[in-house]
Amino acid sequence: MKKITIAIDGFSSTGKSTLAKQLAKELEYVYVDTGAMYRAVAYFAMQNQFIGPDFFDKKSLIDSIPQIQLEFKFNADLGFAEMYLNGENVEKPIRTIEVSNFVSKVAEVSEVRSKLVQQQQEMGKNKAIVMDGRDIGTVVFPDAELKIFMTASAETRAQRRFDELQQKGDNVSYEDVLKNVVERDYIDTHREDSPLVIADDAIEIDNSYLNKEEQFSAVLELVNDVVKTV
Repeated sequence: MKKITIAIDGFSSTGKSTLAKQLAKELEYVYVDTGAMYRAVAYFAMQNQFIGPDFFDKKSLIDSIPQIQLEFKFNADLGFAEMYLNGENVEKPIRTIEVSNFVSKVAEVSEVRSKLVQQQQEMGKNKAIVMDGRDIGTVVFPDAELKIFMTASAETRAQRRFDELQQKGDNVSYEDVLKNVVERDYIDTHREDSPLVIADDAIEIDNSYLNKEEQFSAVLELVNDVVKTV
């Protein structure tokens, strides 16, 4: 079967990663969570006191970019690859609300985006890849054979994220999660470098009222249709 590149973009907490993992497993493709890469850089910035609630030392972060080594390592028990930062497994700490509060600000930095986009394009040079993020179909893989753009209401996404954090034992409020979702939406869509936009040839999916199985079935049908035509 012909191998293609699948680009999944969309707003935060729309289930991009869940869908991408499902597709990669079904198709036996490589899955890359670009959001985890930006989260890891945000975590690095936090650990090195480059960013906080009322400050952001962009210059120090930019100067430290050569020191940031990112790697995905497959975890057979989990069935997907985990994010490693400078040799350390950071899959759990990068998913906290604290990192979520800073990741969009870090992702605005052009030098950070340049480094990560270069890595992402290298990962996908042989196709057979499913990659999710904010600019995959517009910047990383503008020639991707299938582009999906996922959206849902801010309230729906906040509730999903809140439930997920609660299940992990994180002590957060729904109001704080909703505030984070709305703020990230604004930053992601208004940044100068590679803002979140729908690619002209992307297929938009509003999953406010779709469950995971319905969404997966619909997108898998799109994949099969595209594979037949390439």
